[in-house]
Parts: sequence; structure tokens; C-alpha cells
Amino acid sequence: MRHPDGRLIMARRRIFRAPRLRTRMTGMFALGALLFTALFAVATLVTTRQVLLQQREESALQVAYTNAARVQRQLTPDAVILDILANLSTTEGSRPLVRTGADVQGADVEEFGPDDIPVGLEDLVSAGQAGHMRITLNGEPTLVIGIPLTAVDDADYFEAVSLDETQSTLETLQVILLVGAGVITVLAGVLGWWASRRALTPLSEASAAAEAIAGGHLETRIDDTADPDLSSLASSFNDMAGALEARVERDARFASEVSHELRSPLMTLTASVEVLENNRDDLPERARTALDLLSVDLDRFKQLVEDLLEISRFDAGAARLSLDEVLIVEFVQQAVGFLVPDEVPVHFEDTLEGAIVTVDKRRLMQVLSNLLDNANKYGGGATSVAILAGRDDHHVRIAVEDGGDGVPEAEREVIFDRFSRGATGGRRGADTGVGLGLSLVAEHVQLHGGTVWVETAAGGGARFVVELPRGDHAEEAG
Repeated sequence: MRHPDGRLIMARRRIFRAPRLRTRMTGMFALGALLFTALFAVATLVTTRQVLLQQREESALQVAYTNAARVQRQLTPDAVILDILANLSTTEGSRPLVRTGADVQGADVEEFGPDDIPVGLEDLVSAGQAGHMRITLNGEPTLVIGIPLTAVDDADYFEAVSLDETQSTLETLQVILLVGAGVITVLAGVLGWWASRRALTPLSEASAAAEAIAGGHLETRIDDTADPDLSSLASSFNDMAGALEARVERDARFASEVSHELRSPLMTLTASVEVLENNRDDLPERARTALDLLSVDLDRFKQLVEDLLEISRFDAGAARLSLDEVLIVEFVQQAVGFLVPDEVPVHFEDTLEGAIVTVDKRRLMQVLSNLLDNANKYGGGATSVAILAGRDDHHVRIAVEDGGDGVPEAEREVIFDRFSRGATGGRRGADTGVGLGLSLVAEHVQLHGGTVWVETAAGGGARFVVELPRGDHAEEAG
């Protein structure tokens, strides 16, 4: 019983599909580079900030103590404080300030006045201790230094030193580190893509070889390499492919030999049944019934042997195309008229009248025969055959519709497997099929380089569609 949320879960899995291995490897390279450069940038920025600020503070403190000592020597009752401050050796952006009692004088009290002195620093200096603090003054980072003038009663020296230049240097460094981290991340991603491409090349080759083997090219092998790790992979894959090829060839040879061996007793049985059929009127009723059952099973047995022989040719790789150019509309019309006693309408698009398709006529006839026979056995008979344009100008489609109940969606792929007749195949009246007809259809169509599928017809029945390449495309596929 299917879980009620099963369909939703499957939809979510399809939406959130895991990224490809190459993408994940590239992302790991880029993420690793990003983390490394981020840590390096943070460490560099923190260290540089500490060093630059420390150097700037030491330089500013040295100048401030020198200026405070000079102010202390020149500060007399008759001295003009502004003249003293004007003669101080200050760095660019420094603003000195002298407070004597309630009087405060500075070089630029509007830029740096008594209200701009931090309370904590002011209390520290009032207690007779020198100190410094970082504040934001007029939108700029500023170092404020406070030094008590011990030689003068109730006099203190303050100096505000701008740290804007240091801050600008740090911001420039931060931008450089961020840009560098981005560039390194991109380069690491490119390197990861290149490295993953080289690393996954053997897997890509193995995948291509596996697809070729799955497509019937059992002789496909992987080239050996000098790398011992990859050489082991190639050797193991080739050994597996060789064992698979030998097994398939052995099974195909066995089926072919058994089928050939069955032909002789089948011919004997057929001749015996014909003799009995010729003397049918002399047989009792029960013997006639047994003869009818024997005839039906013998026909089915003969069809099974012929189909097995055909299948064995495909498995052994001995199936080849004998290509001819045919007028596809005329060919299908004649084939349907020959294969189906009852009149089945054949529709075609006007653009396909006179269209030429390069096909193996025997195999295409077998495809149509099997599809029409399948419709007769399981779909109440074919209702129509249509010849349509393919997905492009290089393809043509042949569609066979029946009047049955259609093929359940869950069986639309497995129905082309060997000995598969669907879940209801064995319950459809006098079923004489062996389950190889649609499988042979798929084999013949694939040999032409085409595709076959089943869908729901407009009337609710099954609609088998064969798409074949036109012109030289069939020759390339063959």
C-alpha cells in the first residue's frame, strides 16, 4: 500500500536533487579557500589594527608629554596661554587644550573644548594621574590625552589627536583583504573545477563505457593508464565487462543452439498435426478437441522458437540492417492491408506524402506485424494507424491505436521487456502470445536508431508510437 504522502516526498526529492560530484568538489575548493582567506584576513586586520593604533598612540603620547612639559615650564601668571599653545610642536590633526581652574583655553575650542573631554579621563586627571581614551569626536576616531601640570596649581593639559588617517589605512587594508579573498575564492573555484574535471575523467570514461555496454556494445573497454589507482579501476572494469560479454555470448549461443535443435522435432510435430488435421473427420469429438489444443500450442511453440532465434541474433550482435529507401506512407498502407484482414484506416499528414525513409523493410514489416498482432490479442483489434511528423524534420512517427483499456502507466516501460505481457496479459481471453513481440519491436526500432513508447489514445485505448530517423540518419544509426 502506497503511503499517502509518497508522491509529495518523491516530488521533493526531485526538486532538491543533490548537486553533481564535480559541482560539490568545486564548491569544497571554493569554500575552503574562502574560509582560509577569511581567517587570514581577520587575523591580518586585527594584528595590523593593534600595531598601527599602538604605534600611533605611542607617538601621540610622546608628543603630548613633551608639550605638557613645555607648557608647564612656560606657564607663569603673566604668560599668554594661546601663545604657548601656538608654539607647541603638534602633529597634524592635534588640538591642545589647557585648563587652569575654571578657565579653559585651546587652539580650537570649537573643535575640541572642555565638553568634549570624557568624564572618566577628566576625573582621572583631576586625581593627579595622566591617562588617555579613544572617543569619536566630530565623527572621527580621536585619542584624547590628559596630563596634570603638577608645577601649577589646578592646571591640566589635554590634547586631542585624530586617528582618522590610521582608520583610513585600516579601511583600505580591509577592502584589499576582502577583494583578495574574493579573487582567491574565484581562483580556487576555477582550480577546483579543473582538478575535479581531471580527477573525474576516469569516472566519465567508465560511465560512457557502461552506457555503451548497456546499449549492446559489449566489446567496449576502458584504456589502461599509468596511474596505479586508476589502472586498478580500469582493470576491474574491463574484467567485469569481459565476464559479462562472455556470459551474454554464452547465453545467446545456448538459446540459439536450443532453438535450432527444436526446429527438427517441431517440423516432425507439424507434419504429424497436419496428418491428423487431414483425417479430422474420422476422429472422435474428444480427439478433435485435443487436436485443436495441440495445434494452438504448436503454433505458439513455433512462434516462440522463431522469436528466440531472432532475439539470440540481437544478443550475439549479429543483427544487421539491410537498408532500402521506401515511400513510408505507401509502405505502411500496403503492410497494414496485407497484415490485417479487416480494414484498418491508415491516416497520414499531407506533408509526409512522398516522404522517403531509409529502413530495413523486413524488420519494419515485423514491427508493424507485432504491433497489430498485439492490438488484436490484447486491445480488441487495431482501430487506426497514423503516419506523423517526428520531433524534427529528420524523424517520422508511426502510431498504432487499439480499442482496448490501454496500458497502465506503471507498465509502460516494462511492457517492452522480454516475456512481459503486463499484469492482465494472462487473463485476456485466448492469449497465445509468448511475451516477446513487443521486445522484438523495441530491438528492431533501436537497431534503426529510433525509439518506441506507449501512451493513451484519444479514445482511451493504447497508442504505440514508433519514431524512426529518415534518410541517411537511419544508415548512421545502423
